[in-house]
Amino acid sequence: MDILQAENLYSYYGKSPVIQDISFKVKEGQFLSVLGRNGVGKTTLLKTIMGLTDHATGGLLFNGKDILTAKTHERAKLGIGYIPQGREIIANLTVRENIVMGTYARKDGKRDIPEYLFDMFPILREFLNRRGGDLSGGQQQQLAIARALAMDPKLLILDEPTEGIQPNVVKQIEEAIVHLNKERGLGVILVEQNIPFARASSDRFIVMDKGRVAMTGGKDDLTDEVVNEHLTF
Repeated sequence: MDILQAENLYSYYGKSPVIQDISFKVKEGQFLSVLGRNGVGKTTLLKTIMGLTDHATGGLLFNGKDILTAKTHERAKLGIGYIPQGREIIANLTVRENIVMGTYARKDGKRDIPEYLFDMFPILREFLNRRGGDLSGGQQQQLAIARALAMDPKLLILDEPTEGIQPNVVKQIEEAIVHLNKERGLGVILVEQNIPFARASSDRFIVMDKGRVAMTGGKDDLTDEVVNEHLTF
């Protein structure tokens, strides 16, 4: 079953279309990588899925429900977890408080922090009472992922989660994303510049160029020729 479906999707900042005529599907438990050079619309696509652009036209379904005009918080409550670039954790709140914020989107009203989050990111248990702003960049990224997972999403959307992070934490984050997808069955949409990781972990990919989908395929289609044509700088 398709958990997310975009059909002839356009998205605008003001009157200018940034995303143009994009169509794709994500099945339940599928891992989709969104690839492309800087400035081609990858982040805008994720923001469009979350309702964070000025307006959008076309079709956008989540679990068969039309969400094109839904508010961002309504999309979150339906089960879309979003980790933006820059992480956007609340610096003055503790790690615990940041994670609990994520639970407010849960349908069941539970405020408990899922234990498996600490299995993936043990440092968060150690720093539960530390202010989010006092964490390193990599620790803040782990916190942002944990906060999104605390809402018990059906689909997790991540915008370059390893950008600018120390290598040892990058590996931990990549392993966590794969675990969430392969072991816990969570659908993933990932914007990523790390082509080897996308190639190893994705089920499918789309390559964007100038706000459109330039090509799409399974991970075996992500050949060196495709990388050289669409992804090298």
